[in-house]
Amino acid sequence: MAILMDGKALAKEVKSEVLAHAQQLRAKGIVPKLAVILAGDDPASAVYVRNKIKDCEECGIEGVMVKLPADTSQDELMVQIARLNADESVHGILLQHPYPKGIDEFTVRCAIDPVKDVDSLHPENAGLITHDRPNFLPGTPAGIMALLDHYKIELKGKHCVIINRTHIVGKPMAQLMLQRDATITVCHSRTPDLTIFTRTADILITAVGKLGLITGEMVKPGVVVIDVGICKKPDGKLAGDADIASVEPLASYITPVPGGVGPMTRAILMKNTITAAVEETV
Repeated sequence: MAILMDGKALAKEVKSEVLAHAQQLRAKGIVPKLAVILAGDDPASAVYVRNKIKDCEECGIEGVMVKLPADTSQDELMVQIARLNADESVHGILLQHPYPKGIDEFTVRCAIDPVKDVDSLHPENAGLITHDRPNFLPGTPAGIMALLDHYKIELKGKHCVIINRTHIVGKPMAQLMLQRDATITVCHSRTPDLTIFTRTADILITAVGKLGLITGEMVKPGVVVIDVGICKKPDGKLAGDADIASVEPLASYITPVPGGVGPMTRAILMKNTITAAVEETV
């Protein structure tokens, strides 16, 4: 039976460290501040933003939400980003997904000042990761690495299969694993037979959002399963990509959904905001 990797508990430790750093900065007259831009009225996005603002409160960070209508144009969004870039009291800027229709994602990513890009999505920050010189590490990949290290899971020489190729998870995750001497396979929607690859994984990271995507027949005994997928079961409860009933008995470690990677993603965002506050005030 797999050991459940408790992201909530580790996130609590990280946030405690963040709070201590924030208090040190506040003693010097520096108030760490994160601005979250929410464009539109997507209910899930509104919940995510509220949770991030709550995290800020717990970590001694001033969290502000910049609410924009769903019909916000790209020019209007760029004006807001420019305003926050110029605001010296703001240390971190986060643009909540999904973006309004008609917004070019790459353009708005490029508009955020790299030193305030606590999501690490600006091309400059993404490029620095490939050279192992990051300003910040993206929340989900960094949170996964922190969990693996916390549970003392060896990465050197291991085969890590990642089912995701996005700029947010898959690509930076692969870079971080390579830097730790793991061997990487990246799978995606055009991979013809996932099982061929998943059965060889020592570490399997899945971030698709498809209920029951990974079953026990697709993994080998002892695999470490990092489940980043967010799905809804017929009863409305949240679950991940992995079919827990068949995968957990075979795995050595597995992240629960919820309570695994999610809390760590948000904790890393808080950590990045403190890093940005320190860097901008040096």
